[in-house]
Amino acid sequence: MASTGEIKITEDEAALYDRQIRLWGLDAQQRMRNGAFLVMRCKGVATEAIKNIVLAGIGKLILVDPEDVTEEDLGAGFFFRDDDVGTKRADAAKSRIESLNPLVRVEVYSDPLATEGTEFEQIVKNVDMVCVTEASRSELLQINDLCRRFSKPFYAGGTYGLLGYIFCDLLTHEYLTPDRSAPKDASRNVKTNAVYPSLKDALHHSWKGLKKKQTRDLNPSVIFGILGLWEFQAQHGRLPEASDSEELQTISSRLIQGAQVDPSIIKTIDPNIHQQLVTTAAHEFSPVCAVIGGVLAQDMLKALAAQEAPLANFFTFDGSTGGGSVCRMSM
Repeated sequence: MASTGEIKITEDEAALYDRQIRLWGLDAQQRMRNGAFLVMRCKGVATEAIKNIVLAGIGKLILVDPEDVTEEDLGAGFFFRDDDVGTKRADAAKSRIESLNPLVRVEVYSDPLATEGTEFEQIVKNVDMVCVTEASRSELLQINDLCRRFSKPFYAGGTYGLLGYIFCDLLTHEYLTPDRSAPKDASRNVKTNAVYPSLKDALHHSWKGLKKKQTRDLNPSVIFGILGLWEFQAQHGRLPEASDSEELQTISSRLIQGAQVDPSIIKTIDPNIHQQLVTTAAHEFSPVCAVIGGVLAQDMLKALAAQEAPLANFFTFDGSTGGGSVCRMSM
């Protein structure tokens, strides 16, 4: 834990979190009670994730977001109101986050300097988990490297119109898993370790050797649609538009070939997925944000509680079909 001293759960907290304690156990709730979470960028996905982790009873939330509320934020960002437009997102959200659960301490940083240099490093050093939302690939790589330097679990999540993703790097993560072979009078859980790669290493994941059904089940069109978008954004500094359709297809096809995906399954991303990206990537849709933010919050709490296996390690979601899949990238 990053906190200097462990705070015990009070009787009032035990009553408030009774249902969760019955589900996860007192030790897990205690870890959440002492957990400090850093969340970056309060848009639709982060709004949903923050709501869930605050209601679950974490100890402290640090929100870093130097950007202003825009009219577009009013759609998926339910912490904001019309008169917040033009004010800092972090400042506007603070009181509404606190009202969800007054037992959770909330700190916000709206100064752009808080996202860089020694000040940002100090923030990362003093939390238990880092969650970056709606970021470019270069920003994700940079912050993931920083988290690894300070041995901090790292989550990333975001949406591109109807598509969404979650990536996690939990370093070497220890958790309890059911032992179905244990005798009746023995412990039913055993400790298990999972070793997670960095995002940099995960992006070099090879699909070679996967059976056709395994490849299809992972829905590679969504995965390589998002990876292709990241590459396009790295080259142009913006999201793709309808006029960029051919270039995005070329980028994604090159990534598919480089990852050695079975060409009989996919040579380029599905035309429907591709069309979604070039027409909706710059927009937020509340239902997709709710799914990604909900799964993101659930997995962060699961990782902190260390009671079950978290995601391993790249989750994607297609809002047009309601389907999601988890791809083990370089694990």
